[in-house]
Amino acid sequence: MLEKLSKLLDVEELDRNLFRSRHHVENYRKVLFGGQVLGQALMAASRTVEDRLPHSLHAYFLRPGSSELPVIYDVDPIRDGGSFTTRRVVAKQKGRAIFNMSASFQIQEPGFNHQADMPTSGIPDPETLKSTQQLAQEAGLVSPQHDQRRYMIDFRPVDPHSYFGAEVHEARGMFWLRAEGEMSDNPLEHRSALCYASDLALLGTSLQPHPISLFDPHMMPASLDHAMWFHREFRADDWLLYVTDSPSASGARGFCRGQIFTREGVLVASTSQEGLIRQIKS
Repeated sequence: MLEKLSKLLDVEELDRNLFRSRHHVENYRKVLFGGQVLGQALMAASRTVEDRLPHSLHAYFLRPGSSELPVIYDVDPIRDGGSFTTRRVVAKQKGRAIFNMSASFQIQEPGFNHQADMPTSGIPDPETLKSTQQLAQEAGLVSPQHDQRRYMIDFRPVDPHSYFGAEVHEARGMFWLRAEGEMSDNPLEHRSALCYASDLALLGTSLQPHPISLFDPHMMPASLDHAMWFHREFRADDWLLYVTDSPSASGARGFCRGQIFTREGVLVASTSQEGLIRQIKS
């Protein structure tokens, strides 16, 4: 099991605009974790861009990836503009596309500035909350499926019953998160790490109004698409508050949104995702 997220996100350059994963997240189903592909794809795209940072990405998960095989990331340098740069990334295994992503990069420039306020009422500090690993152990969920250590993210739900539990809740969630271990000062590493972490709890929000958990053996969950916008600088190894909601679920799909704040209340990123929440009939 890897100990540092930065090592997982690192990709090997095979040729110009062609990269390969070095490591993967261990998975009991031998299926790739979607956040891993997101983070590695953004890292691969960023390796082909100079003097600007990613500000948005839009991705589709096309096929389940295997955690037994490396992933090839083929980067298409679509456009290099004066202010914006666009990259398209196709992730492949066994010669077949499993994922594609468009990412946009921008030079640093001044402009108008406003943001939504972070919820503050009744939110406990992360140090007072239990991690998902502790919650799983206390609930007797000790199978490989519930081993949260492999993700290398310290993830702490504000409502401990909203993650593993099957109680009915409003379709909203709040989670403190941070990458375990100190990371470098490279802002690309922190944006790739937040891509990775943003896939951890988003889809589960769409099941909270229903009496079933994302971890239920009769559920078939999978990310279908994922979008992300980076607004301001941050560190992924500092505590961040992930505020999620799900406006709709229909057709075996759940739609979710997220806002990510620093501890000081600065909105640093936003996410949206639609995912498969198919219930398997026994």
